[in-house]
Amino acid sequence: MKIDFNKNANGLVPAIVQDNETKNVLMLGYMNQEALDTTLVTRKVTFFSRTKNRLWTKGEESRNFLELISVTEDCDNDALLVKVKPVGPTCHTGLDTCWQETNNQEFGFLSKLEKTIKDRKEKAESEKSYVASLFEKGINKIAQKVGEEAVEVVIESKDSNDDLFLNESADLLFHYLILLQAKGFQLNDVVKVLQSREK
Repeated sequence: MKIDFNKNANGLVPAIVQDNETKNVLMLGYMNQEALDTTLVTRKVTFFSRTKNRLWTKGEESRNFLELISVTEDCDNDALLVKVKPVGPTCHTGLDTCWQETNNQEFGFLSKLEKTIKDRKEKAESEKSYVASLFEKGINKIAQKVGEEAVEVVIESKDSNDDLFLNESADLLFHYLILLQAKGFQLNDVVKVLQSREK
């Protein structure tokens, strides 16, 4: 690692802290060579505190440590990306991140779709949509739709029409997300179960 600590007059480089699992940015701190060396040895992220004018290990008082996974430098060798496993909330306010966001796993478009389904569930009585109508019909109808779509995926997997297979797969995933919401769960809950099986 060839970090240029001399680019800035104060000998500090920005260290962007990212949750290794969720990929969310948790905080920004600053490191000098000693802070980086301490982080690499202790495996607990340590910064140089500009206000305290000393090394500061995140969590030294709160016990909400940032356990080091990896450190990489950027293309100009004057910034660090620090991937971590957070132990508790990262922000001094008690929140998950210093940007007041929850540190949940995000799944891009699937998370957006999940939010749309949740919104339609909450407005089921007043809104006319396919999703709202399924919620009005109840859990039995939603579970039945998941079963129907699963059967259709199996049938299409035995044929050679990839478009039909992918469309039925999309239908199955869509209805499964609806079923999760009907049961009070989200995709994150299923991912946590899968992660627990990895150990």
